[in-house]
Amino acid sequence: RLFAHWEAVASTHRVSLPRDMAGPIAQMARHRQAREPVPYVSLSQHGKCEAAAYEERRYPAGKWACVTMGEPMYEQSISMSFMKLMRYICIPYPVGCHLGMTVPVLNEIHLTKEGTEMEREVLTAYYLPGQFQQNPPVPTDPEIHITERAPLRVITRVFYGMTTEETILREISLFWELLGPTETVLRETYIVASYENPSVPQRRNEIWFICRA
Repeated sequence: RLFAHWEAVASTHRVSLPRDMAGPIAQMARHRQAREPVPYVSLSQHGKCEAAAYEERRYPAGKWACVTMGEPMYEQSISMSFMKLMRYICIPYPVGCHLGMTVPVLNEIHLTKEGTEMEREVLTAYYLPGQFQQNPPVPTDPEIHITERAPLRVITRVFYGMTTEETILREISLFWELLGPTETVLRETYIVASYENPSVPQRRNEIWFICRA
């Protein structure tokens, strides 16, 4: 039943769910309450109501497992990347059968110069839990790369629901309206941070504007 449920969720993203995902899905379900937050420092918060609020944060350097996909649709790219990462998280390593889930999972996107649509390639990144930061298990999938990402300063804003190219572009536009003209953040690269699995209808997401170095 669990596999059938995830199969239905995958179909809404126009992705087929391979049978070998049954094991990782079951493991994720068993460990769903144990989610380690990615560490950060809150630098400032702005706005008087939740709908308009945004926050500036600093994330330290750390090791992430990353996959890049360039499928026709954003949802296809992030779904296929996360399936690869789920297999990595759930492979029975000598140290245990489940590395542990961390949140949020990051999806780095790039807009065209006109800013009206997204480029196809999306990088999906999973933060290695603290106990594996110094010695990450080596992925067996050649498309998964362990990367030391530099410290990152971002301005974030929460939104809820589905993450499609349309909804992401809308949220980016709304965020720009809220911030007003500024040259302190990048204009062509953004991050969509996901805190819940795709089966949650009103799941929490964030748009991250990346501050210039």
